[in-house]
Amino acid sequence: MMAEGPGAPRAAVGETGAGLSVRAPAKINLYLHVTGKRDDGFHLLDSLVAFAGLHDLVGLRHADEFSLKVEGPYADAVPTGPENLVLKAAEKLGRAAGISKGCAITLKKNLAVASGIGGGSADAAAVLRGLVALWEIDLDAPDALDLGTLALEIGADVPVCLFGRSAFMGGIGEDIIRAPALPPVWLVLVNPNVPSSTPAVFKERKGDFSQAARFDAAPASAEELAGILKVRGNDLWEAAARLAPVIGDVLESLNSADECLLARMSGSGATCFGLFDDAGGAARAAAEIGRGHPDWWVRATPLLDDTQTA
Repeated sequence: MMAEGPGAPRAAVGETGAGLSVRAPAKINLYLHVTGKRDDGFHLLDSLVAFAGLHDLVGLRHADEFSLKVEGPYADAVPTGPENLVLKAAEKLGRAAGISKGCAITLKKNLAVASGIGGGSADAAAVLRGLVALWEIDLDAPDALDLGTLALEIGADVPVCLFGRSAFMGGIGEDIIRAPALPPVWLVLVNPNVPSSTPAVFKERKGDFSQAARFDAAPASAEELAGILKVRGNDLWEAAARLAPVIGDVLESLNSADECLLARMSGSGATCFGLFDDAGGAARAAAEIGRGHPDWWVRATPLLDDTQTA
């Protein structure tokens, strides 16, 4: 169940002369607990998800057929065939809504692929938001399609990326509940440019399941948020680090940074984040880590609050 209804996901959609431009912000798992496993093999999760001020950019134009052009620093790592979640989202929405035309899609890929920060899921959610606007699909009609259910069919992280606000995510991705307001926080995101396969990480994971760990009170400061997160964790990081030991190096670099309140891996990796109280501390840490590891992707960015779009 998606809180507040899937018919009104937060959109960061802007008009261009020839169509629409939609931002796909990086998804951050502030904590991630694996709480169980279904008989069909899907794992059950409990996670606090928020969004950062870095994004891919999706352009959409009316066209007779579906097409995809990928550009940007990570374009070469993006498959452009039927397995691409952007194309899958567009085609699935078109069929579900009875749209007979296609769409020309341009994806500027700024975020690392297979990196635990949404990636293809965020891009797919951006396509759904944008095409609802471009095709003028009425999600409030009595017989309207269920956009949240359609999003889940594309991928487990697509519903929360479609929701677009800080939220607790549960089940296999379908249980989306709005989280308490988060305080102003800055992040340093670090990816060692090593892909991390989600299925492989789940297969490698060992140990017991964790309990859900949601909370009701809104933390008043970055320090208070860090304290809340410190008694929670990411149940996938040890498995991911066994498959890609450099993740341990990334976490060590963040933990060693002055003013870092907390360091953690997001999703199934390999991107990790450091939590900071202000922009200056985050910028200094990012510069220091970048100098020491020029082959890593390192960015300082704010965590978005619920009044912002990426």
